Amino acid sequence: MSILNAAHFHDEAAAITKLESIVWPEGPVCPHCGHHGETYVIKGARSKPSKKHPEGVERHGLRTCKECRKQFTVKVGTVFESSHIPVHKWWQAVHLLCSSKKGISAHQLHRTLQITYKSAWFMAHRIREAMREGGLAPMGGNGGVVEIDETYHGPKEGAVKGRGGFGHKRVILTLVNRQGSARSFHVDKSNTANVLPIVKENLSNEAVAVTDESRIYDRLGEHAARHLTVNHARGEYVSQDRDAWIAGDIHTNTVEGYFSIFKRGMRGVYQHCSEKHLHRYLAEFDFRYSARSALGVEDEARASKAIKGIKGKRLTYRQSSDQEQVENN
Repeated sequence: MSILNAAHFHDEAAAITKLESIVWPEGPVCPHCGHHGETYVIKGARSKPSKKHPEGVERHGLRTCKECRKQFTVKVGTVFESSHIPVHKWWQAVHLLCSSKKGISAHQLHRTLQITYKSAWFMAHRIREAMREGGLAPMGGNGGVVEIDETYHGPKEGAVKGRGGFGHKRVILTLVNRQGSARSFHVDKSNTANVLPIVKENLSNEAVAVTDESRIYDRLGEHAARHLTVNHARGEYVSQDRDAWIAGDIHTNTVEGYFSIFKRGMRGVYQHCSEKHLHRYLAEFDFRYSARSALGVEDEARASKAIKGIKGKRLTYRQSSDQEQVENN
């Protein structure tokens, strides 16, 4: 039996009920006044008639707050708010985006879900917003090993390619904890002034940091318990030196593996990404990598984790696009 046979992927009432169980694990909370407790469930309510739905659409999950008397559904105050797309299709989209290792394009979503491309594009960005995590603790506590590296992807907007180097490319900095999680940032330039403050903010002073021989990390030892390096310029990818601070080998192969997944997804699936949206795509790949099967998180649990991230976030179409140009991804 396929996981897609589950009721919440096809039945709107079941989709709303499952969403409520995740967003409101301890019962309904009014998004208007914050009241936590009894609400009145409104059954049989319908939306306004339209050409597509002359009799309107049944509004599942509509409630009235006992305290302030205002109406709401579980979508209010989340990235799903004001969306006309049925919640069961949102569940399908979340599952597809969470279960596809290298992502799924907006064109594929629009064909699979039978919605417009514009809606699918905006839908995917809303889900990426739900995947974005903030206020995270520093990585590498208790002596954990954190690999740090930067890579280059796609040309900067308006930049002219020079005779050599990567000055025209977008710079991506990533920290990967060998115990599991990844955290990526889009930075202006690959230099100490841009990179070190981000690393300092996201790295525990108890961490063992592993980088390549780049000079931008020369002062990293001031902000970590230990700074180890491998010299890629000399063809060294796993250091032959052993260090008492680290149980495994000295290398940056873990973060390089993350970059491999990211680049295959961006080139093979998304193909194009404007610079202003790059941070959302990074959040998507960070999320899936940090909740991957190797860490015991399977597709259904990963989708539920993404759904938990919809609370307290809003993303309007105007915020995500100039409305005059939609990315061809």
